[in-house]
Amino acid sequence: MKWLAIINLRVVVERLGTFKSALFLLIIISLCLFVGYRIGNYYHHFQEKSLEQQQTRLAQLYQQQELNTAQIHSLEVELTVEQLANKQVEKLLKEALEQEFELKKQLAFYEKIMAPEKDVEGLLIDNVQISSGKKLNQFTFQVTLVQQRLKRRYSKGYIDLSFAGSEQEQPQNFNLSQVSTSKKKSLAFSFQYFQIIEGDFTLPENFIPDSYTVSAILTKSRWQKYAKIEEQYTWEINQQP
Repeated sequence: MKWLAIINLRVVVERLGTFKSALFLLIIISLCLFVGYRIGNYYHHFQEKSLEQQQTRLAQLYQQQELNTAQIHSLEVELTVEQLANKQVEKLLKEALEQEFELKKQLAFYEKIMAPEKDVEGLLIDNVQISSGKKLNQFTFQVTLVQQRLKRRYSKGYIDLSFAGSEQEQPQNFNLSQVSTSKKKSLAFSFQYFQIIEGDFTLPENFIPDSYTVSAILTKSRWQKYAKIEEQYTWEINQQP
């Protein structure tokens, strides 16, 4: 407003006269009021438009929140249904494994009746699993032995494993004692119904296994005769969950 200080009202009055000076001042005041009104109206309209945009954006956000909430609830329901389905599948799988185990026992029992030469004191190598270990070329084994006879006595003995394959394109075989630090005591069994024996071994770096053989040896004692059963398997790694 420094330009107002430059205007000398006394000079203006002397040159224009009292009436014209008053009219000039009124025009200036009216012009200032008009300009102020227009500027205020512009900013008022701008604020209304901005407020309307913010309200629209807020409504969109509320709508998006409702959609997200509905989607979350839908996913929670799907997850609950899936969990229930998984539990049902696990239950069915467990029942199937139990049925398979019973069928294997029944099969072994009838094989003992129909083919006595296959029976070795009622002992059966029921299941064998080879799994990858924590280190390179390191593996773990799990052997399940089952006693099939109705009048069960304790079966006592030990197991052994051998591995057949190739090393540098040449046939090669390794016994468990050559590739494992497991003691004979840890490979021993003494059970009336069933027993699971576990251990680990490390194969040579350049050895490519093709198959392996599991042997169960019944040691001679007062209650049992010496006997040996063997089962050969194709090399296959059981995938860890």
